[in-house]
Amino acid sequence: MKKLLLAFAICAMTFNANAQIQTPQPSPAAKLTQKVGLTDITVEYSRPGVKGRTIFGGLEPWGTVWRTGANKNTTITFSDDVTFAGQDVKAGSYAIFTKLNSAKEWDVMLYSDTNNWGVPREWDDSKVVATAKVNVMEIPFNVETFAIDINNITDNGGSLELIWEKSYAAIPFTVPTDKTVSAAIDKVMNGPGAADYYASAVYYMNAGKDINQAKAWMEKAMSMIEKPGFWQLRQQSLIYAKAGEKDKAIATAKKSLEGAKAAGNQGYVKMNMDSLKEWGAM
Repeated sequence: MKKLLLAFAICAMTFNANAQIQTPQPSPAAKLTQKVGLTDITVEYSRPGVKGRTIFGGLEPWGTVWRTGANKNTTITFSDDVTFAGQDVKAGSYAIFTKLNSAKEWDVMLYSDTNNWGVPREWDDSKVVATAKVNVMEIPFNVETFAIDINNITDNGGSLELIWEKSYAAIPFTVPTDKTVSAAIDKVMNGPGAADYYASAVYYMNAGKDINQAKAWMEKAMSMIEKPGFWQLRQQSLIYAKAGEKDKAIATAKKSLEGAKAAGNQGYVKMNMDSLKEWGAM
């Protein structure tokens, strides 16, 4: 008997390993990617068909929570913080669930737990990050395959649309385009910051480019920093040395040395002491 079972198991494994025939899924998977303003939005879901059935109020009864698709729960991912029906939602991925209140009104919910096959067995209200109460419109034709789309797109938002059978629902959302662009404009119009000058100076020094330009940028950066760090002073001392201004290099290296000692950074202590010896200061 054991030999028979073993032979059957081997045959079954061989059959599975050699099976190469793929058949269509009843509810094929879909992925929608849309940029709205500067924000990337991705929806992943499965698309069931009507197939002659009554969907809403039939297959999906009134008063129940629907997975908003088929198979694994539908997910939506935002690359930035957004507002969903006027509610703040952090960047990230969320499951979309829909409570089918009636033929005319649904609650579309974003749920923080995306690892479910359909509706969670134990629903947790604390995981609902936003709820949109939406009016459902009846459309004058039958939509056979469930569809999710993003339309009414502007620089600052759009609408997430659910369309199936003869029902259409749209949830408005906004994205932080104006905030992002305005911040970038303010930064550029106000000129480079200390970090920009510092990074440019260090790059010019390391790349063997115009050392006088590197020195000017570094001095500008230091003038904008209330209390330069010992690591920043270290780079400035090297620029001064490379520019042939040994006195300034020594004075700056001593400041870096003091800061490194206070911070207990022995690596920078040694580097500064080695440079000071090289420049004849010790």
